[in-house]
Amino acid sequence: MKISPQISRVSSIRSVATEYEVSQVIRHIIFEVLESVPTRLLHTQTGTLCDRDAQISHFISGPQYKQLLSSALSYDPVERACHIHSVVSRCFRFVMFSHRWGEGEPCLHDIQGRPIYDMPQSGGIKKLQKFCLTALKRGYLWAWSDTCCIDKTSSAELQEAIGSMFEWYRRSHLTIVYLADVAESGSLDSSQWFRRGWTLQELLAPDTILFYTRNWSLYKNVESSNHKSNDAILEELTRATGIASRFLATFTPGVDDARSRLQWASSRRTTRPEDIAYSLFGIFNLHLPVLYGESVEFALGRLLGEVISQSGDISILDW
Repeated sequence: MKISPQISRVSSIRSVATEYEVSQVIRHIIFEVLESVPTRLLHTQTGTLCDRDAQISHFISGPQYKQLLSSALSYDPVERACHIHSVVSRCFRFVMFSHRWGEGEPCLHDIQGRPIYDMPQSGGIKKLQKFCLTALKRGYLWAWSDTCCIDKTSSAELQEAIGSMFEWYRRSHLTIVYLADVAESGSLDSSQWFRRGWTLQELLAPDTILFYTRNWSLYKNVESSNHKSNDAILEELTRATGIASRFLATFTPGVDDARSRLQWASSRRTTRPEDIAYSLFGIFNLHLPVLYGESVEFALGRLLGEVISQSGDISILDW
């Protein structure tokens, strides 16, 4: 059948318009998904630090975007939005890093504009490279480390990061815990990681965790997608932390059972004394200002005051 030039031209216009409409839906959903993603992430393929614009640019210029744009055209509007959201969420899955800080940790300004894979393999850079390569090997394009993904010279950004960190670990598809002081044949409870303040929320918040030892092998070579689902490792974690396995496997932030939550942190230490209070904000699901320079007593006082205000439990004063 011969199609008139006019009909052909209308069909072409409709096709272009539909593709444009779909591209706008994709952009809208990208921004929606990225609202729950850290502002800066490491791109594990290239080793570059990417802000929000660079994250979007990587996606739109990559093959996943073209495939999504093509496939989404065949869906009806409701199914299309669900399909796009599923694909975009999968492409922006990210891995969080948990570790004990050591010498020579790179900050944001050390790696900004420089692929980390091109930097000398020493100290904190080598650890960061290994983390990103491990995440990439497991199929993740995006990764976050507290050493270099926060501009610590900006008090506003630091405040936002501390207030968001628990949720970032919670929303991560995987948290990689690197135990630099545990040999391949070592045990979890020998690591100083379990004695640091910030690592408590980094243990409790994620649904999925993998522990790696000094030489970047999986702890006890347990080939699992999630060490929190391994009964033997959960038992070791309970011995190392004093936290019941039910809280380790599934933790809900809030002020319930506040006394126990404070006791979990009681033997832990932070480099800056006031951080022992700030590191608990997420665990109690509190949103309080971070005031570096205040005394640890004042910081804890603000924390306890808010917990009592929400829970009515004054017994926590003698934790």
